[in-house]
Amino acid sequence: MASIMDGERQFHIKTMPGEVGRYVILPGDPGRVPKIAELLDNAEQVACNREYNVYTGTLLGEPVTVCSTGIGGPSAAIAVEELIKCGADTFIRIGTSGGMDLEVSGGDLVIASASVRGEGTTYEYIPKDYPAVASFEVVDALKRAAEITSTGDIGNKYHIGVVHSKDSFYGEVEPECSPVEDDIKYRWNAYLRCGCLTSEMESAAIFAVCTARRKRCGAVFTALWNVERSKMGLPDNVTDDSSRAIKCAVDAIKILIEGDRKRNG
Repeated sequence: MASIMDGERQFHIKTMPGEVGRYVILPGDPGRVPKIAELLDNAEQVACNREYNVYTGTLLGEPVTVCSTGIGGPSAAIAVEELIKCGADTFIRIGTSGGMDLEVSGGDLVIASASVRGEGTTYEYIPKDYPAVASFEVVDALKRAAEITSTGDIGNKYHIGVVHSKDSFYGEVEPECSPVEDDIKYRWNAYLRCGCLTSEMESAAIFAVCTARRKRCGAVFTALWNVERSKMGLPDNVTDDSSRAIKCAVDAIKILIEGDRKRNG
């Protein structure tokens, strides 16, 4: 029976096996893809459709792909699914986020060990009581990479821990405009008390797909600012510079490549 999925290329991201590397960096913004690709060797655009801008180059001689996902879990899950079908097995999400824990300041890096499943996509992949977690090996590589660029100063630190994934940006920043304001604030305050570091919109979905498909994954975020520090009148940085997170992800891929080579002889 004929299907719209029968084409030679993947239905959404428009790539095919041979055009995608084993290792993939996943920004949200399509415009950020060429900037990341500049850090690869011989990178070229292999596809561009909808929110999916795809470049492939090499690092240490290994094919590495950069693919944007757009905003939110559904589109991120589609990207990961189709990249896996093209041969990818290791994913690092890179993006921006809003700081939550008071230790996080704008400009800091946050490496996710796991994600709060405050969205809907993950429930199509893993049971409701199963966590959305990053792969230890990828978290360790990101930690080692972050240590290179972090000084420990405010706005130049790195943190590792649980992050919050959501479906509604404005539910977080303007909960008072929602008819379910009380529920949003109740859950948010509970996450704060548990030490949740920052809030974003894609990592839980990426972690869930990779868990279901038995692939490696991780995520590193730039905290743009910290809404909780602002509420309390504490000093904070505001930034839109993701260059340190980009370098962290690229360096982590190099660490993973070297580790894979050593393990595989």
